[in-house]
Amino acid sequence: MGARKRISAEARKEARKTMYFAKLNNVPTSPRKMRLVVDMIRGMEVFRALGVLKFSNKEAAARVEKLLRSAIANWEQKNERKAEAGELCVSSVNVDCATTLKRMRPAPQGRGYRIRKRSNHVTLFVDTLNKKDSQN
Repeated sequence: MGARKRISAEARKEARKTMYFAKLNNVPTSPRKMRLVVDMIRGMEVFRALGVLKFSNKEAAARVEKLLRSAIANWEQKNERKAEAGELCVSSVNVDCATTLKRMRPAPQGRGYRIRKRSNHVTLFVDTLNKKDSQN
């Protein structure tokens, strides 16, 4: 690894230490369905977002709720105190495509139709409200 690449990698690593996030890999749901759930909570206060996810009918909402609880726990672990209501918000959420399983389904006249079973990766960032307001 070259010197410039090492310096930039170390800078990224240091910046990552001040971020509070949780990541969920290889979720067996299509990214499009997951983005519908994630768009409901983006930018919302965390305890309000937990309420929205709790009462959502989507199957992906349960996974995102567990991920959000994990991100809150990560924040509490790094700051060594409990999160209070109105203090944290969901700063950003990314849903990226993961591997796609390709399967065959029998079709008429000896043909086979391809079925794509998609999966995704979700990364959820949590941040304090006053820090986010000072950046804008």
